[in-house]
Amino acid sequence: MDGALLDLGSLRLLTLVAELGSLGQAAERMGISQPAASKRLDTLERRLGLSLAERGSRGSALTTEGRAVCQWAGQVLAEADALMVGVAALRGDRDKDLPLASSMTLAEHFVPRWIGALQQRAPEVCVSLKVTNSEQVAALAAGGRISLGFIETPVVPAGLSSRQVGEDRLVVVVAPQHPWARRRKPVELAELAATRLIVREPGSGTRETLDRLLAGADAPPARPLMVLDANAAIRSAVAAGAGPAVLSAVTMRADLAGGRVVEVPVTGADLHRRLRAVWARGHRLTGAAEELLRIAVRAGRGADD
Repeated sequence: MDGALLDLGSLRLLTLVAELGSLGQAAERMGISQPAASKRLDTLERRLGLSLAERGSRGSALTTEGRAVCQWAGQVLAEADALMVGVAALRGDRDKDLPLASSMTLAEHFVPRWIGALQQRAPEVCVSLKVTNSEQVAALAAGGRISLGFIETPVVPAGLSSRQVGEDRLVVVVAPQHPWARRRKPVELAELAATRLIVREPGSGTRETLDRLLAGADAPPARPLMVLDANAAIRSAVAAGAGPAVLSAVTMRADLAGGRVVEVPVTGADLHRRLRAVWARGHRLTGAAEELLRIAVRAGRGADD
């Protein structure tokens, strides 16, 4: 027998027959016809000189020899999978394209600095950054369409691994002429929930954090005054006196310093949130993606934003 003639597909078929107890189901799992699967199993038996499975009307069961071969086949397949993971990692190290996606707040105030630090260390890397809301970033990461994403949602969506890269604080802001700008007492959570606010679109990390916050009030939240899909649009609307909004403190920093808006204290609510890097669960970061994550984590530990 020439071991080089054994193909991994036939070994995988054997392990599926053991798992499912049916040659037909094993064929379906592999995406081949049952006659093709039967032919593969026959060929494997001839090459090994062993009877591996007993096939009947009620299914297929491995023989004693088949169970032994199946155990060894599992080890071979595991090593083959490890080989392919390693090859993919090596190929990724040579691949200088780094596709990223980021939520708006992170893209406006954090991610460019991290990319700049990465390109100082690895100038050959070509970074592409898609700016969208946190929900879309998570979908791109879970689908493997980006190497790394940055989100600001209060919980990590399913199918993703994550690492905290910083913290942020939301602030309630109004125009200087708004009645809240002159009040002496903080706004209660219930009052904030009852107020029609200028908010981000559904899918935004800021909107999701706000919705979860207002859900803790005693009464249902009022419907939004405006729904805008850009931080800059909300900043302009607030400064023009359209109404109150809840945005990131770092996003509002220049407007607050310039007196274009006023921060309103809030009681009964924790307005802090975590900023996270995310990537597809089960995928190991390598190369430029791993280095960018390291940079972001290190910057987040020293950030005062």
